Amino acid sequence: MTNERPWKRALAWLALLGPFFYLSYGLANWWAGTRAQVPSVVFDWERGMPFWAWTIFPYWSINAFYALSLFLGRTRHRVDRHAARLLTAQVVAVGCFVLWPLAFSFGQPAVAGAPAFLFEALRGFDKPFNQAPSLHIALAVILWDWYRQLIRTRWARVVLHAWTLLICASVLTTYQHHFIDIPTGALLGVLCVWLWPLERQVALPRAWRLARDAGRWTLASAYAAGALLCLGLGLWAGGWLLWLAWPAVSLALVALNYAGLGARGFRMDGQGRMHWTARWLFGPYRAAAALNAWAWTRRLPASAEIAPGLRLGRMPSHAEWQAAGRPRLLSLCAELQLPPVPQARCVPMLDLVTPSTAQLRRAVAVLEGQRRAGPVWVCCALGFSRSAATVVGWLLRHGAAGDVAAAEAAVRRARPQIVLRERWRTLLAGTQAGRRPEGPA
Repeated sequence: MTNERPWKRALAWLALLGPFFYLSYGLANWWAGTRAQVPSVVFDWERGMPFWAWTIFPYWSINAFYALSLFLGRTRHRVDRHAARLLTAQVVAVGCFVLWPLAFSFGQPAVAGAPAFLFEALRGFDKPFNQAPSLHIALAVILWDWYRQLIRTRWARVVLHAWTLLICASVLTTYQHHFIDIPTGALLGVLCVWLWPLERQVALPRAWRLARDAGRWTLASAYAAGALLCLGLGLWAGGWLLWLAWPAVSLALVALNYAGLGARGFRMDGQGRMHWTARWLFGPYRAAAALNAWAWTRRLPASAEIAPGLRLGRMPSHAEWQAAGRPRLLSLCAELQLPPVPQARCVPMLDLVTPSTAQLRRAVAVLEGQRRAGPVWVCCALGFSRSAATVVGWLLRHGAAGDVAAAEAAVRRARPQIVLRERWRTLLAGTQAGRRPEGPA
């Protein structure tokens, strides 16, 4: 095994990405230039933005960060995933530039001195088109995520954060972009990081498995309709209601999770913590899910004891976890995070649909492992279905319950609100296979 960096791989990617950038970007510019009229999306307050010629230096610096980044990956896997992010951003952005070209609506003042050279070089291949989503911003997000994982010292990270913000601000202060391009570009960058994890796990495009469950498709259709409603309302009303594009994207991604990505799309790790990209992309949906959970459970106890050392309930706050004696937490929730507590585990499942038999068995096995280590609080958003089914499955496999009905009755006595439909009961019956024998071995 060698520790040599994959230089040739990085060089090959750069040889592909560099020409592809200039060819595709130039094609989009040419296409917009052939249009009789190219619209602009600009707010009145933007005309008061200052023009700072010196910010062309941080604006151009992204090119150096881009080229260098490919040669800093220690493995082929990381280089390939990073390059996939860069390529995805380019393809999606250029696709948007071709489908709905936008123009920058006011010119740049005259520039003298050292910045003038960089402005002239920029005008050599750039035109006042290719606006939303800002590819500059998307690449800045991707590169920031790449470099922050390479930098360890605190002061260097502060410099990285500050310089990235300066790069992002420079698209306004060099009069290259309107404001609408910044959040849309950031959204594209976050989407690319979400799609292609640098960790050794399946990339989301490769994780797609078309759902065969009619219930999942019903929910996917409902979320897709909500996404279209938000987007349509934002485009119709305009102005600040364009921010409805964020919940529209969030709901569209939830629809994709139900249609094929599954719980993996929420990017929840084994400790119940969501990847930062998923927290942003699903932010509006997560806020609505948390509000819904509060509305349903606000008058109920946070948890109920099912058996000695085994509790079932909703997703606890840190204070509720402390008040319960700091038990180990097991979450079955894909859309809401656990509080950051030690020894927490998560087996994420989609809400309102039954998981596979393998998923439920894994959840029961994880619960048994947690249970052997001490008291456990099993939870999901409400503590009504996913978590209840896992506890019922545990009672069937490791507890004293003889059948599904007895196990469900034991759980319902402690938490009467649980909801287990017939499909859950059929699935639970399958967990009895391989039941631990009673008595001594």
